[in-house]
Amino acid sequence: MFLLFSGMFAVAGLVLGVSVLLWAYKATKPPPPKICGSPNGPPITSPRIKLSDGRHLAYKERGVAKEIAKYRVIFIHGFDSSKDLYLPLSQELLDEKGIYILTFDRAGYGESDPNPKRSVKSEAFDIQELADQLQLGTKFYMVAVSLGCYAAWGCLKYIPHRLAGVALVVPVMNYWWPSFPSKMFEQAYKKQLKRDQWKLRIAHYAPGFVYWWMTQKWFPSCTIMERHPMIFNNRDIETIKKMSQIPMPDEHKIRQQGDFESIHRDLMVNFGKWEFDPMELKNPFPRNEGSVHLWQGYEDTLVPFELQRYVSQKLPWIQYHEVSDGGHLLIHDNVLCESIFMALLLGEKPLLRFT
Repeated sequence: MFLLFSGMFAVAGLVLGVSVLLWAYKATKPPPPKICGSPNGPPITSPRIKLSDGRHLAYKERGVAKEIAKYRVIFIHGFDSSKDLYLPLSQELLDEKGIYILTFDRAGYGESDPNPKRSVKSEAFDIQELADQLQLGTKFYMVAVSLGCYAAWGCLKYIPHRLAGVALVVPVMNYWWPSFPSKMFEQAYKKQLKRDQWKLRIAHYAPGFVYWWMTQKWFPSCTIMERHPMIFNNRDIETIKKMSQIPMPDEHKIRQQGDFESIHRDLMVNFGKWEFDPMELKNPFPRNEGSVHLWQGYEDTLVPFELQRYVSQKLPWIQYHEVSDGGHLLIHDNVLCESIFMALLLGEKPLLRFT
C-alpha cells in the first residue's frame, strides 16, 4: 500500500512539474506575428520598399518633393508609434524652407515587416537602404525621437558619412552604457517606478522573459503603456489636449502585427547589450560641415536630464538644448518642433529661453 501511494504521489508530482513547464513555455513564448499582406494578416495600404534581406519597410513622404528639396530629412519614430505620427509643421513652412520629410515604420511596426534579428546596427542599415532606394542623395538629415534614437546612435556609429546633421529628441538612454558612472546610473535608475525598474532589468538581463512581463496581469509592468499620470508634465498635458483634437485614423496600425515584434523587441534592443558605447563616438562633422543636437525636457520623468547632461559633456560636439518646462513630448509641441527643425537645418538659435 505504501508503495502504491508513493507511486501515485510521484506521478502527480511529475504531472504537476510538466504542467508548470508547459505553462512557463506558453507564458514566455510570444505568438507569431501577423505579417502584412499574408493570409489573415493586415492589408498593405502604404508604399513600401523591399530590402536586400527580403523584408519590407513602409514609408510616408511629407513636405516638398524630394527632387526640389533643399533639405531631405529622415524622421525616426519612437516607442509605440509609427510613420503616421503627428508632426506640427505647417505645409507653408515646409514649402517656404524647401523641406522634404520621410517617415517610415521601423521593423515590426505598422506595415513594415518584423526583423527577428533587429539590432542597433540593423536599424541603421535599414535607414541607409531606405535612403538609397528612394534616392535621397549621398547625405541626408535625421531627426529621431525617444526610444527611436537608438537607431540614430546606430547611424552615428555605422553610417556617419551619410549624415548631413542629426537631432536627438528626448533620447531614451541605455542605463548600461559602460561610460555611465555607477553612482549616476543607480541614482537615475532608482527614479523610475519599480515596475519600470523590473522592465528594464528583464530587457537587459533576461530578454526571453520580456513578453511574459509585458503581458502578465499580476503586477503593473510598464508606466508608459499604462499612460500613468506621472510621465506627463503640465506642458505635455497641454500638448496632449491639442493632439486629441487632430484625427489619427491610422493609429490602430501601430501594433497590428503583434506587440512582441514592435514594442517588446524595441525594449530588448534599446536596453540590451550594445556593440559600442555611444559616448566613445567621434565627431561626425570635424570640419563643422554639419551638427548634432540633443533636446531634453528638464521635467521629463521618463528620461532623466542628468544622464543627457553627462552625455553632452562627454561628447562636446553635441549641441545640448534643455527646455526648462519641457516634458517628454517636445516633438509634438508646435513651437518646439519648429525650433528643433530650424536649429538642425538652418542653424537658427531657438527663440524660446532654454536652460
